[in-house]
Amino acid sequence: MEQFIDLLDDHMYVVVVSVIGVVLLLGSLIRAVTAVLTTSSREKSRREIAAYIAEGSITAEQGERLIRADVSAEGRRRA
Repeated sequence: MEQFIDLLDDHMYVVVVSVIGVVLLLGSLIRAVTAVLTTSSREKSRREIAAYIAEGSITAEQGERLIRADVSAEGRRRA
């Protein structure tokens, strides 16, 4: 165990750079997964709205307003 601690002490900069690299990589991965999930959820909502319009449950104007409301909400969240 003492040898391991001495090895870490000698190469601390490598450990620090490695930890920073892993944290940055994980952050990028989480951001990418979030973007994919957000996009797929938005597209699913658009498909559902289109299906409601096709079956006549809502009008095209109502569907357009729903889609615009989703886009407006997205803009407010990013601000």
